[in-house]
Amino acid sequence: MSKITKILVANRGEIAVRVMRTARDLGYRTVAVYSEADAGALHVSEADQAVCIGPAAVGESYLVADKILAAAKQTGADAIHPGYGFLSENADFSKACEAEGIVFIGPRAEAIELMGSKRLSKIAMIDAGVPCIPGYQDADQSDQTLLARAEEIGFPLMVKASAGGGGRGMRLVFEHRQLAEQIRTARSEAETAFGSGELILERAVIEPRHIEIQVFADEHGNAVYLGERDCSIQRRHQKVVEEAPSPFVDPELRQRMGEAAVNAAKACSYRGAGTVEFLVDKDKNFYFLEMNTRLQVEHPVTELITGLDLVAWQLKVASGDPLPLTQDQVQLKGHAVEVRLYAEDPRNNFMPQTGQVRLWSCPERTNSPERSGIRMDHGIQTGQQVSPFYDPMIAKVIAYGDNRAEAIRRLASAVQDTQLLGMNNNKLFLQNVLRHDVFGDGEATTAFIEQHFSSDVSMDQKQPSNTTLAKAALLYFKRSKDAGQDQKFHWSRSVAQSYAYKLEFDGQSNLINLSESDDHFVISVGEPSSEQESMALQFVSLDDNRCVYIENGVRETLHFAFDNKTLYLDDGTGHFILEDVTHQPAAAAGGAGSGQIKATMDGAIVEVLVNEGDAVEAGQTLVILEAMKMEHPLKAGISGTVSAISCEAGQQVKSKQLLVSVDGEESND
Repeated sequence: MSKITKILVANRGEIAVRVMRTARDLGYRTVAVYSEADAGALHVSEADQAVCIGPAAVGESYLVADKILAAAKQTGADAIHPGYGFLSENADFSKACEAEGIVFIGPRAEAIELMGSKRLSKIAMIDAGVPCIPGYQDADQSDQTLLARAEEIGFPLMVKASAGGGGRGMRLVFEHRQLAEQIRTARSEAETAFGSGELILERAVIEPRHIEIQVFADEHGNAVYLGERDCSIQRRHQKVVEEAPSPFVDPELRQRMGEAAVNAAKACSYRGAGTVEFLVDKDKNFYFLEMNTRLQVEHPVTELITGLDLVAWQLKVASGDPLPLTQDQVQLKGHAVEVRLYAEDPRNNFMPQTGQVRLWSCPERTNSPERSGIRMDHGIQTGQQVSPFYDPMIAKVIAYGDNRAEAIRRLASAVQDTQLLGMNNNKLFLQNVLRHDVFGDGEATTAFIEQHFSSDVSMDQKQPSNTTLAKAALLYFKRSKDAGQDQKFHWSRSVAQSYAYKLEFDGQSNLINLSESDDHFVISVGEPSSEQESMALQFVSLDDNRCVYIENGVRETLHFAFDNKTLYLDDGTGHFILEDVTHQPAAAAGGAGSGQIKATMDGAIVEVLVNEGDAVEAGQTLVILEAMKMEHPLKAGISGTVSAISCEAGQQVKSKQLLVSVDGEESND
């Protein structure tokens, strides 16, 4: 039996915090590791000890095994929990821990290595009798062979990175002419993300359910499954909603899939927590997708319906104990649903966002008033920086109910009451998904977003509404008045109580006129005209981040944060960042249709695809930027000639930094 007294968590963010809390409950001491960018992160303060392991870039900190092992020795940690991501599925790291006499809280290196390769794991699963999707998973990785085998498999076709996951290095291809380019980009993305460009091909299962089985195995030959999770709602192969149990799975299917998952675990002499993922078609045929040899992001929904602490199980198994329950003793009760709150902008093709958290507030049982059935797993706090170096997931919001409808209702309400200000995020998108009839009816497949949600307001509303702009003007006015500033600086008109503001959002200026009478305000947006629509707001109260007002006889609350002249606002219609430019001269912006190609966020230049003097077309990719573990193509807004290049591959750049200039084509008229 391995004696564990102190656990180093080789991760960051919400999973590091979550592991530390269970470890502390069980009496273990904890150690955090952190990069220079994470010095003020919540997981650092949650640990008993913490060690800085290097600069912000993961390749110089969280992915450097030697630094983590040195931190374990320095602090006397005798076990390492890898969380998920980073080194959690790195067989060499597992071996290195063993060589140093440190317990790796996870499976053996051999299982990690086998299941970390989609190609090799699929071969092993075929040998173990686990149903698999027809495809190509052999060692010959030449483009010529992949193109030839793709024709044999047929279209539509999935091109997948053999290593890693999370949707990176994965492409859905519908016809032959797209294939060569999709193989190239998938291989490039896989090499960047996982250090391996090895690919597999699979026949695409159209509109399936994505259902995964939680398995656990110990050192004594015991293995069980703990029910399933339905992760069918996805965007770009990234999970959006996870729930347990699945509304699609009946007891007979659950048993068949569970037994197949246990067989998969036994086939690789598995130890600890693992997840076997399947695609399930409409006729309830299921096919092995992959096995994740670690704890999953969505493990809380399994914990809520089983009443078990999976991290506690991991620690028991790592200590050499047998599994706490047999298969017959596993009971599922109630329903749980989880969503992932991301720093990303659904209005801008879900572009990852960076910046400072200006306000973080979340409802859970520890808050007052008590919120029954709500769990928040997060690793952030107000004032913390969200950098371009890591995954943009901010938090997980999870709800439990006696039945599915109750769990969904609780979760949608909790998401709505969560406040994340400082960067655009997917909160409204999540609310609307949870309240969609197709999801509510349990009919969502992996095609849900494309078929039923592609034109949702959370993605389509590119500018704040007039009502949102009116509330923003009210906040600017009250802030100036409370600070004792002379309101005449805001273009006071002939009536002393009438003011004008010019507020900018995403490069577009909006004129807002505000008239005050006691605590009643009449506000209009746009240039004055006889047809201009006005709205009335009654001010009630305001504190640092919360404004109460009355609109159309209904008392409402909105949350906000100021940073000088910048306002971060969420009034329930989305997160908006507005700038008071009332006294600023008009300036040309490098936006859509501009010859200026600017960085969309902080990140690193992967490749510059043009040279000075090149002729380019509007929409052509000029630069590839890497941020938050994803590649982002930056495209020309106009056709013309490249006049200047201000970046190079490998360079770190800031958001809105000018990278390439294009001179537009001259008209022949």
